[in-house]
Amino acid sequence: MDLLRRTLRYGFDASEKFLALAFPASWNPLLNLGALGFFFYWIVTASGIYIYIFFDTGVAQAFASVEYMTNDQWYAAGLMRSLHRYASDGLVAVMLLHILREFALDHYRGVRWFSWATGLPVLVLIYFAGISGYWLVWDKLGQYVAIVSTEWLDHLPFFGQPLARNFLSPDTLESRFFTLMIFMHIAIPLIALVVLWLHLQRIVKPRINPPIGLAIGTGVSLLVLSAVAPATSQGPANLAMVPGNVGLDWFYLGAYPLLEKLPGPATWSAAVTLFIVMAAIPWLPPMKRQRAASVDLANCNGCNRCMHDCPYNAITMQMRSDGRPFEGEAVVNPDLCVSCGICAGSCPTSTPFRRLSELIPGIDLPDRSIAAIRADTEAEGARISGPARIMVYGCINAGVATACRSANVGVVTLNCTGQLPPSFIDYVISVKLADGVIIAGCTENGCYNRFGSKWTIDRLASQRDPHLRARVPRERVKAVWAGRLGTAKLRGEIADLETRLKGLGPYSLRHHHADRAATPEDRAEDA
Repeated sequence: MDLLRRTLRYGFDASEKFLALAFPASWNPLLNLGALGFFFYWIVTASGIYIYIFFDTGVAQAFASVEYMTNDQWYAAGLMRSLHRYASDGLVAVMLLHILREFALDHYRGVRWFSWATGLPVLVLIYFAGISGYWLVWDKLGQYVAIVSTEWLDHLPFFGQPLARNFLSPDTLESRFFTLMIFMHIAIPLIALVVLWLHLQRIVKPRINPPIGLAIGTGVSLLVLSAVAPATSQGPANLAMVPGNVGLDWFYLGAYPLLEKLPGPATWSAAVTLFIVMAAIPWLPPMKRQRAASVDLANCNGCNRCMHDCPYNAITMQMRSDGRPFEGEAVVNPDLCVSCGICAGSCPTSTPFRRLSELIPGIDLPDRSIAAIRADTEAEGARISGPARIMVYGCINAGVATACRSANVGVVTLNCTGQLPPSFIDYVISVKLADGVIIAGCTENGCYNRFGSKWTIDRLASQRDPHLRARVPRERVKAVWAGRLGTAKLRGEIADLETRLKGLGPYSLRHHHADRAATPEDRAEDA
């Protein structure tokens, strides 16, 4: 399983890197798969409503109404039919890629099992909704899909009479069948939307809408495809004849040749086994994870930062329980915490300058504490030497920083770049543990923990608390979003900073004390 994950992860990383040549980080399609899925869903919904206006549910009228849309009103209803078809294919494609990517990134085990367990039924529902759409066209392909589907369903013991008998002759099929199918075609996607709502309940600020540029580009591409290669029917269905060769939509109907040729018990056993395995994957084997974040009330003033920065709704603010004069306190739900450490990086008490008391922040990770990060920082600072010493704080999920450790480059690992309080950068430079600092993380907009890189960027730009203090010389600080395939990129950025630091010379302590714009909060860090 681990080998499969690593192989898929490399494939996604390489594809993401390739797409980065054409797309800015925020527009990269592989980093917006969930949002693209919603985008395709809304297109399917809007185009489906328009098509429904012209669709007739009669046995003979169904095909005729679709042909009217395709040929007589090709410029509107026909275009909408094609848009409906291609957006449906796109929805399945991005959902499959999304599931594979979450599996590759190990985003399906541990506390993330809920997202996997609710995402899998959505895929099944969308698949069934798409298949029902092919029945409604009632051309030769629709007839083929109906016959193979009902013959397959007839292997189940749930039905009093065989379903396939409805398609034995033209006299056995009634118009109310199409009324039932149109109801299913509408109801199933609505049920999927409810399950999608559940799917997003444990995620803070889910990315539902793709960036406007990516949305426009995708929409225009679908319109062009619909105009150049419009969806067409394959001739009217005729129950008096067995449909011959038909063109399949492989996004939805790829399994149908197997359902047609293989014995029903074998295909049903394979389908049920596949679903059970997919549903059980989060526990095959279960994830061995670090302990959840813990709160130390003696150092928590109920400031809310950790709650607002947590990407997984794992932190809530509740009434104070220790009698101290603060309005609330942070409470961690260990069933939702992924141990990313972003909360510790947001805590105002997570400052390495604390010397009068033990470094115990208001919220911290037991297995990778802020105190341990400071100890590693000081150890690396004592080890490195040379005219341009650099301290690299590297995210373990990017995994490229440790390869860059050298005589003048120290490396300290983090669970996420968002775990690093900006005061560590100030600390490293001001006490001369290094001449410059690099933060190395996942690709921009592709953070393993969703918001780690974004919060880091905002903190360095003083747009989010805790911010990097004004006295810190920005020319000595770099953020490198290298990703898992970015070792060469990180080494190049290190070499570039080395050259710059040699030109700047050693950092002078007078810069450390010349901060006339320091806030009371800044000065409190030195206490």
